[in-house]
Amino acid sequence: MERQSLTLEDVAREAGVSRATVSRVINGVRNVDPAIRDVVREAIERTGYAPNRAARSLVTRRTETIALVISGAGEESDGTREDGRTGGRDDDGRPGDGVQNAFAARVFADPFFGRVVSGVVGFLRPRSMHPVLMVAESAAARKQVTEFLRQGSADGALVVSTHAEDPLPAQLVAEGLPAVCFARPAPPVPVSYVDLAHREGGRLAAEHLLARGRRRLATVTGPLDLPAGQERLAGFREALERAGTAYVPIAEGAFTRESGAAAMAGLLAGHPGLDGVFVANDLMAQGVCELLRERGGQVPQEVAVVGFDDSSVALTCRPPLTTVRQPVEEMAAAMARLLQEHVQGVRTEPTSLIFEPELVVRDST
Repeated sequence: MERQSLTLEDVAREAGVSRATVSRVINGVRNVDPAIRDVVREAIERTGYAPNRAARSLVTRRTETIALVISGAGEESDGTREDGRTGGRDDDGRPGDGVQNAFAARVFADPFFGRVVSGVVGFLRPRSMHPVLMVAESAAARKQVTEFLRQGSADGALVVSTHAEDPLPAQLVAEGLPAVCFARPAPPVPVSYVDLAHREGGRLAAEHLLARGRRRLATVTGPLDLPAGQERLAGFREALERAGTAYVPIAEGAFTRESGAAAMAGLLAGHPGLDGVFVANDLMAQGVCELLRERGGQVPQEVAVVGFDDSSVALTCRPPLTTVRQPVEEMAAAMARLLQEHVQGVRTEPTSLIFEPELVVRDST
């Protein structure tokens, strides 16, 4: 049977349920037993049935499209950039291509964002839903996002903020638009989010380094205006304090490889006898290992290195990184599920989902 000729009756026969039950599952009606819903979805997968999206939208008043927004503080209406300089605008007053391209390049150089996309798509695809990727690097771009949602072009937004001062989550809440954030917004906002127990991750790193016999420890933190950066540092410090270490040298990084190398150079200048370092993400840890190698230091013989994320960088780093795993794909899928539940009315109050980190031991410790 050709795919385009398939009907709800065909799916119903395959699943052993009524046509009405298949319709309720496809249209996201809530009062369907989860086991029956799974049977129907498996039947849809086996038959290759493709719902008529236009007809379905008329019934559900939903587009089955989700905006996946990578957002930062970026340029504001006065043209001021994150680095405090002005300019970079086109004749119409919008940020120029150079500003937009630089933001996008910086974002997508980090494998973290690819993992988010993978998790979101993995959740949406079996449900015949689709993401629209939007990059909101400026006030004008954030306005485009809110207008896109207000006009009904997408059912809601999944927001990944790259800056503590990102105003987009609060703007979406003020507009009454469905949204879920990856990570707790730095300024408190009544919005759902998924996050990691970052403090526990810092503790795992500290305890592992101590168990390896390292005592002259330091840390390269993430941006300390972000809750994740603060919490990873706090967990690392607290574990060392409990072990009798009263002081830990720190250097702040920006979650980039270059900032990791620069931070490590500063730590070595002030504390040349370091034998272990906790680095708040894998990209920075890669920079740390490269810097140590350039200076003739051996990892882990002289300096043990623990990263954070368990991204693809952890495997390509020389040596492969011991790291604290953040289950980004699972978290992104949970973020998409939360948004779907808000759109369908299953959830009406802001909800938080917190995942647990896990230590992955490789050759850098």
